Amino acid sequence: MASYELQPYHRFHDIFLVGAIEQQLPAILNVGFWIRDPLQLVQWPSLAQNHPRQDFLWEKTCFEVFIGVKDEDYYREINLSPSQAWQSYQFEEYRYPEQMPPLAANDIDLLELKRTHYGLNVTLDLSKFMQTHQLKWDDLFIGLSAVLDTPQGQQLYAMQHSGRQADFHNKRDWLHFF
Repeated sequence: MASYELQPYHRFHDIFLVGAIEQQLPAILNVGFWIRDPLQLVQWPSLAQNHPRQDFLWEKTCFEVFIGVKDEDYYREINLSPSQAWQSYQFEEYRYPEQMPPLAANDIDLLELKRTHYGLNVTLDLSKFMQTHQLKWDDLFIGLSAVLDTPQGQQLYAMQHSGRQADFHNKRDWLHFF
C-alpha cells in the first residue's frame, strides 16, 4: 500500500489529509482517505442510502480518484462523497468533452464506499475499464484529491499542485504509478 500526504492549495494547515492506494488482482483498487481535523472544521454531508450515483458531488466535501493511462489522453474521474453517493466520469482528453455534468462512465463499478470515523474507504472494480482498453496495472497512474467544505470556505487538496491554479485534472499531479 502506497500513501501520500495530500497538499492544501491555499496553505491551509488546520486539516491534514493522507490518501492510500492498494491494488488487488485482477482489477480491484482500494483507496483510503484519512483526515486529521483537530478543530473539526470539515463539514460532512448527510448519509445517503444505497450508494446512489449523483452529479456535482464536488460542490460539497468530496474525495476524488483520477485514473490516467500512460501515453493516452483519456482518463476517468471518480467522485466519492462521505454521504456515500458517488459518480464516475469519462474524459477523452484534458477536461473534454466540456459539458456539465461530465459524461458518466459506466466501466468502473463501486464495490464498497464507507465513511469512517477517520475519513473514507472505497473499493472500485476496474475490470470493465481495463478489459475494454486492454490495460494492465502498469499502464495506469492515479491521482488523489479532495474538496473539503469548512467554515473558511472550500479547501482543495491534491498529491501536488504544479500549476498557478488548483487543477485536479492536471496529469502532472497524479503521482501514483503501479
